[in-house]
Amino acid sequence: MTVGPGPAAAPLPVLEAGLPELVARARALVQPGRRRLLGLAGAPGSGKTTLAAALAAALGEDAAVVGMDGFHLADATLVAWGRRERKGAPDTFDAAGYVALLRRLREDADAVVHAPLFRREIEEPIAGAVPVRRGTPLVITEGNYLLLDDGDWAGVRPQLDAVWFVEPDDAVRRERLVARRVGLGEDARSARAWALGPDERNARLVAATRERADLVVRVADRL
Repeated sequence: MTVGPGPAAAPLPVLEAGLPELVARARALVQPGRRRLLGLAGAPGSGKTTLAAALAAALGEDAAVVGMDGFHLADATLVAWGRRERKGAPDTFDAAGYVALLRRLREDADAVVHAPLFRREIEEPIAGAVPVRRGTPLVITEGNYLLLDDGDWAGVRPQLDAVWFVEPDDAVRRERLVARRVGLGEDARSARAWALGPDERNARLVAATRERADLVVRVADRL
């Protein structure tokens, strides 16, 4: 007997929307008395951090933001392990630590969970910088590798109730990356080399995880 192909997977929904509609979708996840986690995934420079902050600002005390980037390994560790020139690649993070934090946040048992924060101006994580209090119904977490199904990263997706893949125009995304690095004092040539080198390699890896999201989001507003 010849077995034909199974039914095709439903296409991933794509939503182009302004901030009010995205806030409404995030608010729909809020259930008093139950902690839920919303993930914002996407390539470097896609606007995940900005969108997460805008959603949290609109939701007020109902939301907190915890970034994956707080689990960057320290530069001293990356130098010792020969990985500093690939900073931002999956093996330059403490993925297991990130998964452990997400589990703790999901349990919502502690009076407060102190999450780390990545500070771009020093390119280092700061421990315990983000307090998430018990009873906050929605935690928004954002990062490149939320949908990566490899090694310790595979433990991230099961902790998330919903994941949006943030997808701007690629040319816009690359220019954001260059502008970010120039804004931190790097010369334009070096900034573009990094954006088109390590950042672009990571972006291709992230793009391959897109289909594991629940929704592709293209933000219509300039946030």
